[in-house]
Amino acid sequence: MHAELETQHQHEHQLEESIASLRKAGVRITPQRQAILKFLIKVDTHPTADEIYQSLSPDFPNISVATIYNNLKVFKKIGIVKELTYGDASSRFDFDTHNHYHVICEKCGKIVDFHYPLLSEVEQLAQHVTNFNVSHHRMEIYGICESCQQSEENKS
Repeated sequence: MHAELETQHQHEHQLEESIASLRKAGVRITPQRQAILKFLIKVDTHPTADEIYQSLSPDFPNISVATIYNNLKVFKKIGIVKELTYGDASSRFDFDTHNHYHVICEKCGKIVDFHYPLLSEVEQLAQHVTNFNVSHHRMEIYGICESCQQSEENKS
């Protein structure tokens, strides 16, 4: 119970900070914007704009995928969310903008945050060897998540 209250307090604090950042940037705070932010803060699934739409449309019948995507672009520009692109799939959005890595399920596409000391020396070495002006890096680890492993076991 104590951990749940702590998490709820942390989510409220994150929402307040995000709203302050939006206001500072001159962005109007609408109920839809607030709902999208709350959703992103609450979930750790790195949702697509469509997944956010599916979740919020029952409470906001007039909201569209385009509205959600446009808000996500605003959030990204201000630095509240990161957009994760994976080539062929839809962009996913991550509220955790601190540097971290992702473990991705090859079957269902689930993305889980993985915190590990940053490999900044890799950036320095890459810059030295290639003469690129390296700005950042992204590490992804692929495998099969626990749920998909269990589904496979149940099929056998």
